[in-house]
Amino acid sequence: MDNLQKIVLLIDADNTRLVKLEAVIQEISTHGRIVVKRAYGNWKKDALKHWENELKRLAIKAEQQFDYVSGKNATDMALVIDTLDLLHSNLYDAFAIVASDSDYTPLAIRLHESGVYVIGVGEKKTPKAFRNACDEFVFLENLEKGAGEKPAPPKNKAKEPSKEKVTVSEAPEENEDSMDGFEEIHNLLKIASDKYQDDDGYVNISSAGTFIKRAKPDFDSRTYGFLKLPQLLEAFPDKYEIKRYPGKGTVTIIAYKCL
Repeated sequence: MDNLQKIVLLIDADNTRLVKLEAVIQEISTHGRIVVKRAYGNWKKDALKHWENELKRLAIKAEQQFDYVSGKNATDMALVIDTLDLLHSNLYDAFAIVASDSDYTPLAIRLHESGVYVIGVGEKKTPKAFRNACDEFVFLENLEKGAGEKPAPPKNKAKEPSKEKVTVSEAPEENEDSMDGFEEIHNLLKIASDKYQDDDGYVNISSAGTFIKRAKPDFDSRTYGFLKLPQLLEAFPDKYEIKRYPGKGTVTIIAYKCL
């Protein structure tokens, strides 16, 4: 969904990476206008001492939450309480929660039940329960490298992959969702084909992508080494036939047919 008018961005500073902060804002901004930006944490901790300048630069409101018991932080509870307060104001149409903690799963479910659009942002270690409770889940690893973060060295120096796509054999190694995930995506593309195909058997890739996001909120073609979904399909010429034709104005419609 890319036409959201009022997005709330809530960041668990104890549970995310500072170097990805600006990339997160850029990613969420592709969906619409962010009107609330808050980061929660105990800013007296040494682990968060570098956050101040970045929060100021990105105009993110810092919410202080002291640890009431040694060894345990109350950041997640403070974030949850504020989220529900903002939800009950009925002013916002989307909430983005930046954390990799399964403790936010009930919150995501509650937001979803209220009809707002829920975006989760976290690392690939984030439990599936939280990822699937969102309408969309974005992996931090798929976002642009942050300042001070070194890019991973190429695995095959003898052959550089294309800037737009990599082949299946060159796809980056991920968690358990990676290579097995290709089979899952093929199955979802087949379901989309059966459901949305036209009289000639072609399916608009945009419609298929929307369906896949609903069925698998953490789907992102970048996870599999492709910039966009069309490039992923083009990597499997034995499975899909691609067709391009003009739409309204300068828009080009891309469709596929299962072979």
